[in-house]
Amino acid sequence: MAQAYTEASIKTLSSLEHIRLRPGMYIGRLGNGAHAEDGIYVLLKETIDNSIDEFTMGAGRKIEIELNDRTLRVRDYGRGIPLGKLVDCVSIINTGAKYDSETFQKAVGLNGVGQKAVNALSATYRAQAVRDGETKIVDFERGKLKSQSRVTKTDERNGTIIEFVPDTALFGSDFRFRTEFIEDMLWNYAFLNRGLTLTLNGKPFKSENGLKDLLTKELSGEPLYPIIHLEGEDIEVAFTHGNHYGEEYWSFVNGQHTTMGGTHLAAFREALVETIRNHFKKDYEAADVRQSIDAAIAVRVQEPVFESQTKTKLGSADMGPKGPSIKEFIGKFMQQSLDTWLHKNRETAEVIKRKIEENEHERKELAGIRNIARERAKKASLHNRKLRDCRLHLGDRNERAEESTLFIVEGDSAAGSLTATRDVQTQAVFALKGKPLNTYGLTKKVIYENEEFHLLQSALNIEDGLDGLRYNRIVIATDADVDGMHIRLLLLSFFLQFFPDVIRNNHLFILQTPLFRVRNKKITRYCYSEAEKQAAIVECGATHEITRFKGLGEISAGEFKDFIGENIRLDPVNLHHLQTFPFLNGQEENFQEQRPARAAAGRR
Repeated sequence: MAQAYTEASIKTLSSLEHIRLRPGMYIGRLGNGAHAEDGIYVLLKETIDNSIDEFTMGAGRKIEIELNDRTLRVRDYGRGIPLGKLVDCVSIINTGAKYDSETFQKAVGLNGVGQKAVNALSATYRAQAVRDGETKIVDFERGKLKSQSRVTKTDERNGTIIEFVPDTALFGSDFRFRTEFIEDMLWNYAFLNRGLTLTLNGKPFKSENGLKDLLTKELSGEPLYPIIHLEGEDIEVAFTHGNHYGEEYWSFVNGQHTTMGGTHLAAFREALVETIRNHFKKDYEAADVRQSIDAAIAVRVQEPVFESQTKTKLGSADMGPKGPSIKEFIGKFMQQSLDTWLHKNRETAEVIKRKIEENEHERKELAGIRNIARERAKKASLHNRKLRDCRLHLGDRNERAEESTLFIVEGDSAAGSLTATRDVQTQAVFALKGKPLNTYGLTKKVIYENEEFHLLQSALNIEDGLDGLRYNRIVIATDADVDGMHIRLLLLSFFLQFFPDVIRNNHLFILQTPLFRVRNKKITRYCYSEAEKQAAIVECGATHEITRFKGLGEISAGEFKDFIGENIRLDPVNLHHLQTFPFLNGQEENFQEQRPARAAAGRR
C-alpha cells in the first residue's frame, strides 16, 4: 500500500543533520580506510587544504600533521582564524573568508563546507586559533558545540590547530588510517607548493623541483628522454614518454589533485597534440602522440568550479571571471613554451618523433591483426564460452550497475562453485583453463594471437579504452596456494602491461577466500589467517574440527555465498604496491622462493 504523501512528509534538516545523513554529498564515500579515496582521507585533505590556502597567500611555510592511532592533528603557521569567528568558521555551513576573492585569490576551499563536514563527521573535534599573542579553543562532539574557552594570552606563533577523530558510527569500528595514503597526499602537496614543508609525525615532505619531482617519483619505468618541465604564471607542466601502454596523467587545480581530470586536463591533452603536430609539420594521430605518455599539469584558477564537493574534477571553462578560457590559456602556453623547448633540444625532439612513429607503426600493425582475429571469430561463430555473464553492467541505468563484478577464476571447478551461488544480476564469472601466458615484455599483438586473452579483453570490452568497461570491479579469484599465487601474478602482469588504466582507476581487486573452517556442532567460523584460526579454536572449544581449504573448487556453493556477498573481502590493487613484485621486473623464476609475502603485494 502506498504511503500517504502529506505535509508531514516534508522535512527540513539542519546543516549538521544533513551532513551526517548524506555524508556522500560532502566527502564522496565513507569506507574504512582501505582505499585512498575513502572519506577519512578526505577529512584530512579538507583540513590541510585550508592550511595550503594560507601558504598560498604568503602566510606560513610549514604544516605539521600528527597521526596517533585514529586521532589526527593538523597545525599550520598561517594567520589563524579570527578568534571571534572561530565557532562559526568550523560549524556553520557557508561561513568563511573564501567568498572574499581579495583575501583568498586562488583558493581550493571556496564553498564554506569542508571544515564543517570534518566537524560534523568526527566523534570529537577541537579547533584552536592563535592570532597576535591571543588564542581560543573550541570543542565539539559529532558537530555539536561542547565547550569554548575564553580568549587568553599565549606565546605561541600565529596559526590554526585542528584535531579530530572520525566517527566510528559512520566509518565503522574497524576503520584505520594507512600512512602510505597520507604520505602520497603530502607528497602531492609538496610537489605543488615549493617552499612549503609538511611533516607527518616528524617526517618531512618537501620538493625543490615541483612536478618534475612528482614524475620522477611516480614513473614505474625508465623514461625515453629527460622529463620536460615547463613553467609559467598560473601553470606548470612536466611530461615524458615511457614504454608502457596507455596514458598516465596527474592533474591539479589550485593545489587540489583532480583525480577525475576536467577541463584543464582535456585542454592539455589537446594542446600537446597540436603543438607536436605544428612543430614537426605532420598531422599525427592524437593517439600516436599520447601513447605511453606520463604527464603532470597544475593550474591556478580564480574561483574554480568543481563538479563535486570532493573537487576531483574541474568544471570551469575559464581561468577566472575576467580571464581567458582554460583551453585558450593552456593552448597558448604549450604552443609557445613547448615549441621553443623542442627547438632548443633537438636530440630530445628526435626521440619524441621516433616514439610517435613507432606508436603509429604498432597501431597499424595491430589494426591488421585485430581484423584477422575478428574474422576468425565470426567464421567460428565464437561465443565467449569462458564467460558466465551477469545481467547488469557498468553504465546501465540501474542503481545496482556500480556493483557489477567479474570474477576471474582458475578452472571449471572453481567457476562451477562460484557460478552456482553468485548474484546473477551483478556478478559474472570468467574461467581460465590453467596458467595464462606470461606477457612480460610482449606487445599488444599477443592479445589477438592468444584466444584466452582475446576472450578476456572482449568480456571486459576494453579494447578501445575504459569508456566501454562492462564491470566496475574486476576480481582475481585464485587458490591460496603457490599455483594460485603464480596465476595471480601472471594476471597482474597482463593488466599492468596492456591495461594499466584498469588499475589506475581502481577497478582491479584480489579476492580473499578463507584458508580454514573451524566448527563444532553449534558454531562455524571461516578464518582468513592463522590468527583468526587460533581465535576460532578457542571459541569452539575442545570439540572443534578444522578444515583446510586448498582450492576454491573445494568450497561448496552454499559456503561460497558467504564469501562473495555482503561480507566479501577484496584487496584493491594499486600501482604503488605493484612495484614491489619481483615478477614484474622479469624475475618470474624466483617466484617460488619469494612466496607468499611477495604474492600478497598489491593489497592496500
